[in-house]
Amino acid sequence: MFKELTEINSMPKAFEFYTAEDLWADEHTSKKMLEYHLNESIDVSSRNAAFIDRSVSWIAGRFGLDSASGVLDLGCGPGLYANRLAAMDISVTGVDFSKRSIDYAANRASDKNLKARYIHRNYLEFESDRRFDLIIMIMCDFCALSPDQRKTMLKKFRGLLKPGGKILLDVYSLNYFNRREESAAYEQNHMDNFWSPREYYCFINAFKYNDEKVTLDKYTIIESEKTRIVYNWLQYFTPQSLKREFEENGLLIEEIYSDVSGRDFDAGSSEFAVVAGA
Repeated sequence: MFKELTEINSMPKAFEFYTAEDLWADEHTSKKMLEYHLNESIDVSSRNAAFIDRSVSWIAGRFGLDSASGVLDLGCGPGLYANRLAAMDISVTGVDFSKRSIDYAANRASDKNLKARYIHRNYLEFESDRRFDLIIMIMCDFCALSPDQRKTMLKKFRGLLKPGGKILLDVYSLNYFNRREESAAYEQNHMDNFWSPREYYCFINAFKYNDEKVTLDKYTIIESEKTRIVYNWLQYFTPQSLKREFEENGLLIEEIYSDVSGRDFDAGSSEFAVVAGA
């Protein structure tokens, strides 16, 4: 038991493991994630509905989107942004790791005869001959990627943009990192059986990597017949560190906002959004 508890509470190297499939592609967990996405009153897997409405309105106006525009929504989830944009007669392509979310988005688009195309794929592996006027990556997805994965995405951005095209994404700020604290806890059937429909114990370890400005929420899920670990990594940025990373990969950040609804930048906010181009 001592050996097992030591392993449970061990701190890996930053971004040492990648377990996104356990979170987004698992049959049970993906169902729970979709339920969170579709709860319009909370900010968990997606922003609340009122914020999304404001955000979509601002995005369409800020980037001058119309029926001739093409938008790529990476990590689109159940299409909460993509279908709203498509309802404005904008052509949208959504890409997501979760087949359950993609199916939901595609069904809603089909019901409403929207110009939305949905692709079930890990966006790290997404390729297309199409070029887009705008690429969006919303809900701080960029922060969940390792440095090498972020480099891959920034290269993809360059290749997928039309000349003059733009990127909009949001990230967590260093202010948020500074408020995070390390902790260790365990809970039976954590988050109302989020991880499994069967009985289980979940050990939750929160780690901070001060040099890298990274946090890890490590979930060790112990069922009667198996044990698995899910690693939820987050990278935190300052405007300067994000600008540097973009510039090192051939992209320039042009504007900074407090969020993807276009609020003026606040240096004390927990996140911020950027507009970038090649």
